[in-house]
Amino acid sequence: MIAGGAMLGPDQPVILHLLDIEPVAEILEAVKTELMDGAFPLLKGVIATTDVVESCQDVDIAIMLGGFPRTKGDSKDMIFKNVEFAPSIPEENITSLTRLDHNRALSQISENRNVHVGDVKNPIIWGNHSFTLYPDANHATVDTGVRHKPVRELTTDDQWLNTEFITNVEQRDQAIIKARGLSSAFSTASVACDHMHDWILGTPKGTWVSIGVYSDGSYGIQPGLIYSFLVTCHMSCEKAVWSIVQGLKIDEFAREKMDVVARELIEEKRVAYSCLQ
Repeated sequence: MIAGGAMLGPDQPVILHLLDIEPVAEILEAVKTELMDGAFPLLKGVIATTDVVESCQDVDIAIMLGGFPRTKGDSKDMIFKNVEFAPSIPEENITSLTRLDHNRALSQISENRNVHVGDVKNPIIWGNHSFTLYPDANHATVDTGVRHKPVRELTTDDQWLNTEFITNVEQRDQAIIKARGLSSAFSTASVACDHMHDWILGTPKGTWVSIGVYSDGSYGIQPGLIYSFLVTCHMSCEKAVWSIVQGLKIDEFAREKMDVVARELIEEKRVAYSCLQ
């Protein structure tokens, strides 16, 4: 997908650096071979290595993938494996992926309202990619052909948006793991491209996306947490910049949900710092 231009557009050549562990070095070489055999016009080179230093040399974008498939339960054990990395990278250059949850929210609204998914815009994923994430439809809209109408105006019954919609998005990962024994794969790869595409190339006018970013205290979220907000992205002085959307009205129901996930992230941060002691 990256080699085909899905991430950085149809005019940006790329060199892919592939990193994996020594026991799967031969498999990594096979992946490199397949990429070269694909003869992608944008692919200018492939480096396949088991050496971390070599893999990170001169890279502009680093995408950190899970080192092993997720299983049932939470992801706190991941903290112990990752807390030591990237201490010198500026916080604004580190984001986390909640785009899959964002796209799941788009899909759920599309299906429930019987509209094309491309006509749905601007749901919010607040917080963390976990059971406590809060998919918020309060600011989502649907293109009716005349104007973008708030989702909540399209129904007189808020029950689905306040219950089943939230549960479906929150528990989608576990439903997939239960059904196939593995966490989501293709959809995750697709949204990783969406995430980087919008961050690097910018979000379309009037479109907001959910990205986990370094909190500056917006919406009462503790500064320093990597927390999913609704953001816009643009280029500034040849640098990709994200900005948290400001001024959104937060009702009591949303406030409670947002605070629950904030407390979870504060605890994860505490655990992470304890690993450094």
